[in-house]
Amino acid sequence: MKKALLASIFIAIISIRLVDATERSTVHVMKIDGSINPAVASMISSSIETARDERSELLIIQINTPGGLLASTRAIVSDILESEVPVAVFVSPSGSSATSAGVFITLAGHIAAMSQGTNMGAAHPVGMGGDADTVMIEKALSDAAAFIRTIAEHRDRNVEWAEKAVRQSLSVTESEALRDNIIDLIANDVADLLALVDGWEIETKRETRILSTADAEIVSLEMNWQQRFLNLISDPNIVYILMMVGFAGIMFEIYNPGAIFPGVIGVISIILAFYSLHTLPVNYAGIALIAFAIILFLLEIKVPSYGILTIGGIVSLLLGSIMLVDPDSALEYARISWTVIIPVTFFITAFFIFAISLGIRAQLRKPATGNEGIIGSYGEALEALDPTGEVRVWGERWSAESFSGIIKKGERVKVVGVDNMKLKVQKTE
Repeated sequence: MKKALLASIFIAIISIRLVDATERSTVHVMKIDGSINPAVASMISSSIETARDERSELLIIQINTPGGLLASTRAIVSDILESEVPVAVFVSPSGSSATSAGVFITLAGHIAAMSQGTNMGAAHPVGMGGDADTVMIEKALSDAAAFIRTIAEHRDRNVEWAEKAVRQSLSVTESEALRDNIIDLIANDVADLLALVDGWEIETKRETRILSTADAEIVSLEMNWQQRFLNLISDPNIVYILMMVGFAGIMFEIYNPGAIFPGVIGVISIILAFYSLHTLPVNYAGIALIAFAIILFLLEIKVPSYGILTIGGIVSLLLGSIMLVDPDSALEYARISWTVIIPVTFFITAFFIFAISLGIRAQLRKPATGNEGIIGSYGEALEALDPTGEVRVWGERWSAESFSGIIKKGERVKVVGVDNMKLKVQKTE
């Protein structure tokens, strides 16, 4: 009897453990470490869908960003507000920041958290397409302020500070953010965050959930290859290189038709570059200077400037490269490195000089066929020319007339002219 009772208790314990193991909750974690762009927006959208489909207990967006596109930020905020899965935005690890667009995203989370040694703020909108007039700047500012107020009100967070972060570029540390009701908690890491929010009641778009995260399984989410590629070409240094390669390839094809490969690579590079330019604070004067530099390089072929046009092209290319991304932009990530500008400018200059030299050489090359092509060729007298006879040139028999007296059979001759299919030749050593 006792043995049967012990066996029953043992089986019951094992069954409980099996049930606990099968019912263990899942938490998905994704990281943003860089600018907010369409690739990041796509990743967050797909991560929310994955978390929903796999019945995740919580999606954690671990963020460290200097800011980015407002259009992409709006898409991300909309996805978070509409999410059926609770979303925690976590400014982490220590030393990270949620600046500009990162403020909007952090405030939009069902849970807003920060690590020790982090900061958040400075959400003043930045122009993304050259200089704008005062009226347009004020409209953009008012629109961003209204947008962040809506988010803060929806999540019952500090509306006054949120608006000041946009209008006055205010920033706060993690302790100040917690004190002023900007975030919900401070956590050391993801594991600490999961322990702290265990049992919290979260209201999503469709229901109210009680979080069970204390012993949750953590699943990391990464960008797919498409998102990684789009994120890569959003880097200003990559955009600059793509633009230069594109211009070089197209111009090489124009002045050396038939090469095909440079033209194809050039068009693809230009398309990718212009796709990515809309994610950066572009200064159109920079683009104009780069285009002007290419025109000067090409004019060097037609205009005898003794190198002045080439020098002007180099200066214009260098200035355009420096000005391509707006230097007054507050986005620290949106800068083209000098270690990229100098080598690329040198390479493009050398490339155009090489391409131009090929074009000039082709124009100056002696014709290889026709009457002009045979002038200057050498041959052999097949019979005595006194002054007419036959010669062999290019392996063919030609009627010829001597311009240097009598030429004996077998002597070497040079073609100096052509008249009605009769060669004009002279004796040569």
